[in-house]
Amino acid sequence: MIRILIVCLLLSSTAVAQHKDSVMVRRIIEEATGNSQLKKLGQELMDGIGPRLVGTPEMQQAHDWAVAKYGTWGITARNEKWGEWRGWQRGATHIDMIHPRVKSLEGTQLAWSPGTKGKVVTGDVVILADVADSIAFQQWLPSVKGKFVLISMNQPTGRPDYNWDEFGTKESIEKMKKERSEITDAWTKRISKTGYNARTLPVALENAGAAGVIICNWSRGFGVNKIFGANTKKVPTLDLSLEDYGLLYRLIENGVAPKLSVRSDSKELGVVPTYNTVAEIKGTEKPNEYVMLSAHFDSWDGGTGATDNGTGTLVMMEAMRILKLVYPNPKRTILVGHWGSEEQGLNGSRAFVEDHPEIVPNIQALFNQDNGTGRVVNISGQGFLHAYDYIGRWLSRVPNKYKQELETRFPGAPGGGGSDYASFVAAGVPAFSLSSLGWSYGNYTWHTNRDTYDKIVFDDVQNNAILTAILIYMACEDENKTSRERIVLPVNQRTGEPGKWPAQTKPTRRGGLD
Repeated sequence: MIRILIVCLLLSSTAVAQHKDSVMVRRIIEEATGNSQLKKLGQELMDGIGPRLVGTPEMQQAHDWAVAKYGTWGITARNEKWGEWRGWQRGATHIDMIHPRVKSLEGTQLAWSPGTKGKVVTGDVVILADVADSIAFQQWLPSVKGKFVLISMNQPTGRPDYNWDEFGTKESIEKMKKERSEITDAWTKRISKTGYNARTLPVALENAGAAGVIICNWSRGFGVNKIFGANTKKVPTLDLSLEDYGLLYRLIENGVAPKLSVRSDSKELGVVPTYNTVAEIKGTEKPNEYVMLSAHFDSWDGGTGATDNGTGTLVMMEAMRILKLVYPNPKRTILVGHWGSEEQGLNGSRAFVEDHPEIVPNIQALFNQDNGTGRVVNISGQGFLHAYDYIGRWLSRVPNKYKQELETRFPGAPGGGGSDYASFVAAGVPAFSLSSLGWSYGNYTWHTNRDTYDKIVFDDVQNNAILTAILIYMACEDENKTSRERIVLPVNQRTGEPGKWPAQTKPTRRGGLD
């Protein structure tokens, strides 16, 4: 009789817990679908503040905005300083061809590029010379004085490969790819023969008196370029669209010397502090154990950082808003980290791991989102041996509608990777990437001039906010603490050494200051 009673009590307890979970899941979904704040948050962040390059006033504005926004929801938030960076602010860029005809060109200066100091600079345009060797290059260098120098290859086509595959003949496709391969090889050799590389060549040109350096970092999509950082310190480095870069290149090849008029405004702001934004809903039963939401806050600034990582930011903010409303007294403390300087090497999250030894060993789980606007379709166990047990348990409470395309891989590979979950995995934390559908992310929005609000797919972002909120709730409620046991890695066949897990890496706390 006693055994039967115990079994009945356990079944009753399980039924009560399942009912409680079902009620909470329903409330999460009702709030997310009936009172979504995603579009408002997205408009304020992407349109109102814009890109969030580390070291810029816009990055600081975003941190302050997030703290204030959390405050309106009754959530405690703070900005934690973790380092310093080169302060810089982008201004307007005007690039006009004024000879042989007048045409405004599509382009922008790279991040941290010097400006023209309020002046309009005019000059002829030349192509990087194809010289015999580094000695010949040094002899050619003085000829660039006062001129803008093209240092990227001229692409043979502005159509992405998928467009060729849809409409081109087999012969024309093969011909185009062969030509592109030959041009790429020839241009690589042209750079090599100068004695410089892509990083040092612009510096050599500016030291020789060039008026500016012009590149075209095409991203193999219609009208899309990747926009990274400049290496010049005195003259602007400009990125032109493939169409306009090709125009200049062809004119020069055909004996016409185009002339540009350029004004690029930017400000050097000295050394500025850099931050992570951290928000918290305090736990009631186990306040010193933590469940974390994670997304990097910074972006490159060719567009407005909408899908990298504005959408990840929106997911985590909306999940926190919902949880505060429907689950205000969680068992464990819920933390969210909006990390700075992910784009320069996971610096904000690495600094948090280093600075918070009182938190990191007590993290139940962390969920990070950082690869575009699509629905989450994959969660890997990151090499944690028992991840299947607890993630499977938590996912079982997620309605099929919100996980119908979701695949899981357990135990998965050890947690190296290009986003902030890797900072925590290296410290032994069960940290997981919420990996999403592509939506042409790699070509069209990742680090590009087209990463803007209009590319956000809000139905998918809403799905992700619901999924995240349920996972966080379940991780908070779980009676068991997650296991940190990891798989034994196989021997490295090349070295014969035992496999090693990714080690913690020190953050760069003073960046862009050389």
